[in-house]
Amino acid sequence: MPIIPNIYQNFDDKMRRKLYNILSAKTILYKANQMISYSMGKRNVIGIVEQGQARMIRYEYTGERAILDEFNEGDIFSDMFVESGFSELSVEAITNCTVTFIDYEEMISKAESSKLALQFLNNFIHVINHTLVKRNERIELLTTRTIRNKLLSYFELQAKKNNSKTFNLKYSYTDLADYLAVDRSALMRELKSLKEEKFILDVNKKITLLY
Repeated sequence: MPIIPNIYQNFDDKMRRKLYNILSAKTILYKANQMISYSMGKRNVIGIVEQGQARMIRYEYTGERAILDEFNEGDIFSDMFVESGFSELSVEAITNCTVTFIDYEEMISKAESSKLALQFLNNFIHVINHTLVKRNERIELLTTRTIRNKLLSYFELQAKKNNSKTFNLKYSYTDLADYLAVDRSALMRELKSLKEEKFILDVNKKITLLY
């Protein structure tokens, strides 16, 4: 599996606490299903998931939602990574999670005088590069025209990440439909067809690619 960059690479707990003090960071605990931010009104603020899981969701005026991204421990999110036109964005906790917020301009400013802040900035750049790769994968997935090809592309991506043709589906079917931006009923029909045509084996959301 590819090595995923860590925002805290080469930082022990003592160094991390010192860094937080230098950057005036704020750490907040959120409960499962609690909204972490809505429309992320203040730009240039970086959120770091310390523990737990969260996701970025876009709500349509019709009430429908699309899952834009999911964040695990060590992942970062920010309004800087999203076009300003997306006004109905929110980041919500999936599980109980702890998030640390850091001002981007403060990080840049302190990097000039603090080795810790400079090291953190370098780690941040590596994580951003990884985030851009994930974003490109997401764009390719969403621009795939048919539900079947979206599902197969998603499954192939998961197989590659797990280095195995068998992997656990991390989403519920409802969430998977929201992630792929398709109708749930249509997704379920296509999943059934893929199983019947022996493209995949699906046992309690453990997917095996048969091709």
